[in-house]
Amino acid sequence: MNAPNRFELYVLDEGEAPVEVNEDTKIPNAATIKILKQDHTLGNMLRAQLLSMPEVLFAGYKVPHPLHPHFLLKIQTDGTKAPDLILSDACNQLIGTLSSLEAKFKREFAFKETDSSGGAGVTGGTFATSDDPYGTGAGTGGGASWGNRDDYLDF
Repeated sequence: MNAPNRFELYVLDEGEAPVEVNEDTKIPNAATIKILKQDHTLGNMLRAQLLSMPEVLFAGYKVPHPLHPHFLLKIQTDGTKAPDLILSDACNQLIGTLSSLEAKFKREFAFKETDSSGGAGVTGGTFATSDDPYGTGAGTGGGASWGNRDDYLDF
């Protein structure tokens, strides 16, 4: 089969650098950065974070081939900072954003656990009015909206 082993997609080899920075000689204040063992997930997040920064004139990424686990990130700045420093700042901001998102996510689930243990109008972690996940109305007496229980959602 053509696909590489699963671990080769995310485990760095011995002595392999995770990031390679190549200064662009044709475009001023630009660099092409090769990030190994990563895919569209990180590439798109970095591109979006870079584009939100006022010093960045251009940021884009591409995955040259789906079987090669790396992407190329192209950054052009206005000259106030080098592209590799801008990338470092973007990574730090992205880490802060994701940490904040994680804290909010954990807080919301802590609230849900508190509500499900004795909140008003809540039964077993779900709302008391929607005990039927298919919306057939079996719990509320209005079964005509989705028909009988043998619809396409019951595999």
